Amino acid sequence: MSATAGSNDGFKLVEDSAGVGQVAWRDEVFPEVRYEVRRYQGMTSSGLPVPGLHRIEGSVDLGSVSRRAEILHEDFVLHLEDGRAMRVTLADEDGRVLAEGHGPSRCTCC
Repeated sequence: MSATAGSNDGFKLVEDSAGVGQVAWRDEVFPEVRYEVRRYQGMTSSGLPVPGLHRIEGSVDLGSVSRRAEILHEDFVLHLEDGRAMRVTLADEDGRVLAEGHGPSRCTCC
C-alpha cells in the first residue's frame, strides 16, 4: 500500500517539509543535510484519522556523509530545521527514506 497515491489508499498527505537538518546515527551526528519529507496520515473510510497509523516518505542528501554505505537500510534520526526529529530508515543509496507508524518500535499504542 503506497501512500504516494494519496487519500484513495487510506492515507492523506498532512505535511510536506524541506530544509537543512542533521542526521544522528548511532553515536555520530552529520550536520548540514538537505531533506524533503512528506507525512501521510492513515484515515478511516469516514475520513477520521487512525491514531498511530502514518507513513513518512522522502529523501535526504547524504553526499557529504562519509559513512553513508553503512547507514543503508538502517534507522537514524533526522533532525528537522524546526527542531522536530523523526526516526526514518535509509531505503536506498539515492537517499530515499521511509518510516511507518504502528508497532512497538514506532508508536506507544501497541
